[in-house]
Amino acid sequence: MSLNFTEYEAKWQKKWADAKAFQAETTSSKPKYYALDMFPYPSASGLHVGHMASYTPGDIISRYKRVNGFNVLHPMGYDAFGLPAEQYAIQTGVHPAITTKKAIDSFRKTLQTFGFSFDWSREISTCEPDYYKWTQFIFLKLYERGLAYQKEVPVNWCPALKTVLANDEVVDGKSERGGHPVIRVPMKQWMLKITDYAERLLNDLDKLDWPERTKEGQRNWIGKSEGARITFQVHGEKDTFEVFTTRPDTLFGVTFMVMAPEHPLVKKITSQPQYTAVENYIADTAKKSEVDRKASTEKTGVFTGAHATHPITGDKIEIWISDYVLMDYGTGAIMAVPGHDARDFEFATKFNIPIKSVLESDMLPFEGDSIMINSEFLDGLNKAEAISKMLKHLEENKLGVREVQYKLRDWLFSRQRYWGEPFPIVHFADGSKGVPVNELPVILPEVADYEPADTGEAPLARNADWVKYMDGDKEGRRETDTMPGAAGSSWYFLRYIDPKNTEAPFSPEAEKYWMPVDLYVGGPEHTVGHLLYARFWTKVLFDCGLVTHDEPFQKLAHQGMILGPDGEKMSKSRGNVISPEDIARSHGADALRTFISFMGPVDKDKPWAPTGIDGVKRFLDRITRLVVNDDGQLVATSEALTPEIEKLVHKTIKKVTEDIESMSFNTAISAMMILVNELYRAECRSVLAVKPLVQILAPFAPHLAEELWEKMNGEGLCALAPWPKYDNTLCADDTVTIGVQVNGKMRGTIEIGVAASEQEAVAAAKAVQQVAAVLGDKNPDKVIYKAGKILNLIVK
Repeated sequence: MSLNFTEYEAKWQKKWADAKAFQAETTSSKPKYYALDMFPYPSASGLHVGHMASYTPGDIISRYKRVNGFNVLHPMGYDAFGLPAEQYAIQTGVHPAITTKKAIDSFRKTLQTFGFSFDWSREISTCEPDYYKWTQFIFLKLYERGLAYQKEVPVNWCPALKTVLANDEVVDGKSERGGHPVIRVPMKQWMLKITDYAERLLNDLDKLDWPERTKEGQRNWIGKSEGARITFQVHGEKDTFEVFTTRPDTLFGVTFMVMAPEHPLVKKITSQPQYTAVENYIADTAKKSEVDRKASTEKTGVFTGAHATHPITGDKIEIWISDYVLMDYGTGAIMAVPGHDARDFEFATKFNIPIKSVLESDMLPFEGDSIMINSEFLDGLNKAEAISKMLKHLEENKLGVREVQYKLRDWLFSRQRYWGEPFPIVHFADGSKGVPVNELPVILPEVADYEPADTGEAPLARNADWVKYMDGDKEGRRETDTMPGAAGSSWYFLRYIDPKNTEAPFSPEAEKYWMPVDLYVGGPEHTVGHLLYARFWTKVLFDCGLVTHDEPFQKLAHQGMILGPDGEKMSKSRGNVISPEDIARSHGADALRTFISFMGPVDKDKPWAPTGIDGVKRFLDRITRLVVNDDGQLVATSEALTPEIEKLVHKTIKKVTEDIESMSFNTAISAMMILVNELYRAECRSVLAVKPLVQILAPFAPHLAEELWEKMNGEGLCALAPWPKYDNTLCADDTVTIGVQVNGKMRGTIEIGVAASEQEAVAAAKAVQQVAAVLGDKNPDKVIYKAGKILNLIVK
């Protein structure tokens, strides 16, 4: 070919950079558009084509919006604190800052190679002090509002990593990173009171243009339940405990109670004969992670030897402990109704505990809705009536109260590791307090080594000079845990809008102009982690008066994964990783961008097909030959277009415009392929057709578009040239193909004018062989005809 993509791709990347083509305007009369990609963790393994699939959709939209008159903010940065760099530091002694910077430099180079139109002047990294100064500032806001607190809680402790992990960092009882076993141990931790925002986080999902599966994932994670908190007394003792149930109507069906092994009453109420069995069971449970306990299908437990008194009947009910009840969920104790709960039924069957039916049914366990039986004053009522009457009875007799509960737990916010944001907190003998804002950032200090102690004490604790804090003559001790990686990513979208501000995390003017994010592209795996945390922090900042919107991301789109050629997720261990740099060298950056867009719907997983990218490269080469010959000389002409080609050009512009708006990139490219084929068939190289074709290709293959635009003497940069307009009258079809039915059964198709009369449609139908064979000599007794849509001939 006449054009060397290696040369012109580098050429246009430099020209874009020199022209600052993609820098967002700080002040502008244009409408704004904020397109954001979930920023990457900078690892030494680099980027693969799956990452390119993450960043291509947002770049297509950004380029399209820019040439349609919007002031576009399309930034990039790095989620740079985290475990991998620290693990590498432990193994090699190399400071995490060094490996992180090296990885960032590598990522930036790759992203620039593929022509992503990021505003590089706004690049951020969460591990830089001028960034995490404001992460610490926001933490202090949480602390001042009582939303950050320390508490001894059962945590997911990973002995191999020597750190605490959040629930979403544990997969099948193992650490998400490294696959190491995770156990539950009590430990004093920082917590964020996200539960205070549960109702708002739930209700405000209705305001968002998000995939329904993602909103439903958050609804289920928040897990709102309405029911009753009921008080039970330990039989023969003064001690009481509470349970929460969404089915207070089944209270007469309770035949045993179950407490979490960690419940504070367990050891107190356990009888002497059962003491050893209970102690052993508690010890065994401590070795299991919360995830394992939730996932286990085998029901295990031990009888405490104690009983509870039924609050209405006065019956004695056995109290058991079992690891399927969690102290952090509900009250840490449940009332078991084995007749109408499969989990309780399995437990009761295994341990020979009585089962009682209180809902009319022919089977046990029965978990549906039915009429109440064996329930005294509830007999004969339906579910709603019985719940209402039982709630009234419990409240009138001071046995329980109506209550709303959530499955959502407070966010565990401590990490016993080095590579993270230091907490801006100092502990004194008479209490803890935040450091003054003028002392921020609290800089991450040097340490002798990066490995946490076996006891869980963080590496920062070994820097005695840093830990010691003097407030006048009052000595304090700095907090030595660090924040989790999710801290920096919970607000980074706000820093992009004003990244050089040294007086505040962002200015009110920038926030009011840019927020919320108009399009956020990223993976669905962040549904109940990052996406939920970012919404929480935004709502807190809204309550502090620092932002004007209480939701950060108005529209969310998930990109599907690019699978390996073997159909499996790309990973080095499988040997199926496709290097984007290799593809850039062999086919060009534009070919990869266009192929990713052409592979299928944005949100679907797609296996890599080596032959597919060859076909896309040929498509781009065919467009090139419409403009220049093999010697690089211009062959595009200024001839007028035939009516047929003119109509197709306008229809293609319209189709690509609509498809980009709906993120249907694969069909947009198909439409361009059809136009290219027709231009070749008609031997048309007119700039009246090729120039708009190059413009609508530009969001997908920007380097080639710029090169061909320049060859055709296009004004300025193609990346900034106004989007071509289409004429709706030229987009309308003159003819249409409709199906012909006889007595409701499809017999063929006809092509007629869009406004053809009924007589013309019937005449055309009779000329169709299959229709004529059915009609014979008969004329239709009735005709059902809608112009351009349907023709149904009725014969008796």
